[in-house]
Amino acid sequence: MDLPLTTDTMTRTTPDLPRYSRRWDADTASLPETRNAIADLLARVRPAPAARAVQDAQLVASELVTNALKHAPGPFTLHMEVVPDPPALRISVTDSSPRPPRHRPADPERVGGHGLRLVNLLCGALEVTPLGHGKRVTASVALT
Repeated sequence: MDLPLTTDTMTRTTPDLPRYSRRWDADTASLPETRNAIADLLARVRPAPAARAVQDAQLVASELVTNALKHAPGPFTLHMEVVPDPPALRISVTDSSPRPPRHRPADPERVGGHGLRLVNLLCGALEVTPLGHGKRVTASVALT
């Protein structure tokens, strides 16, 4: 299910705070589409976030989506919403795996496996919520 970036998708009590949702099958997800959706969503925020905040949000969302693609069978959902105090983009990925993300020890020789470390550096922490059909992983990226 897609909620396109239009005014009718802004159903919160504060209508000027945009949000976006997208559900993919595991084999149809698109990282470029994810990054573009963040750029489009944050282009509607006033005052406009710094380019660095947009890039950080794109990296965080790409890492969370990549983890769902690599480690969870079945479909998953990306949900993003701007929150006001303090201004941030809340990024959630719901997938079908009950296993929480696993932090791997730092290893500069290893290719890959560094994504959660980057997410924690940019967001401070991840919130993992177990669900009956999997889990939801949520991170917030500051927009100021």
